Amino acid sequence: MSVLTREESDTEARHFQAIYERDGFGLFAAELAATGQFAGLIGLQTMDDVLPQRRQPAVELGWRLAHSYWGKGLATEGARAVVRYAFETLQLRELVAITVPANLRSRRVMEKIGMKHLVGHDFDHPCVPEGHPLRAHVLYGLKKDDVSSVASEPIHHR
Repeated sequence: MSVLTREESDTEARHFQAIYERDGFGLFAAELAATGQFAGLIGLQTMDDVLPQRRQPAVELGWRLAHSYWGKGLATEGARAVVRYAFETLQLRELVAITVPANLRSRRVMEKIGMKHLVGHDFDHPCVPEGHPLRAHVLYGLKKDDVSSVASEPIHHR
């Protein structure tokens, strides 16, 4: 994956803003509290027609952090905050998260925040071409009624 050009970045930012205006939520800029340095994106997005076996539109919890911030607990901390926001402020009833089976780091974050692998609901992503190694996806879910203290446990940064 390469770094976006300024024009590509501006286009993506406008896209995220339009989604926020449409849905009332979206992906938020994640930054380090101590320095304000941009680390990536963490938030929510709707998934129309991606998960045919789920109520539509499903709301996905997701994150994308710069590689230098991996393994520091930032995705977990941000995801926990977004779960609280989704269930307490937005009053959503369920969140989902998806990734490829081999993305063990993201799967671990999902599990740390209390999401469960919805075995039997894994799927081939319709936006990824057949035969592509990233087509297969696993599905995790978390219902508001199932949120435990896991979603609010403190983070211990390394």
